[in-house]
Amino acid sequence: MIIGTAKIYLRANWVHSLKEKRMIVKSIIAKLKNKFNLSIAEVENQDIHQSIVIGIACISNDTQHANSMLQNAINFIEENSEAFIEDVVIEIS
Repeated sequence: MIIGTAKIYLRANWVHSLKEKRMIVKSIIAKLKNKFNLSIAEVENQDIHQSIVIGIACISNDTQHANSMLQNAINFIEENSEAFIEDVVIEIS
């Protein structure tokens, strides 16, 4: 069993309230859950309105498949969100 995780750090400079941020986060999470079979949650900086940190996890029987699933999710976020990606940390074990 291979477990792949990714922590995606996003920046949304135009956001001025936590309510606005939560709308963006919920939208990203809903789109990812509908498109990919992954576990997704906001994992850090819940009270900082311009910083979004999303955690993604997947389970596979192949390292390349797990990496591919995470990369596809990251690419989807990049293409479908106005927030820009600052950093990505991927771990596969």
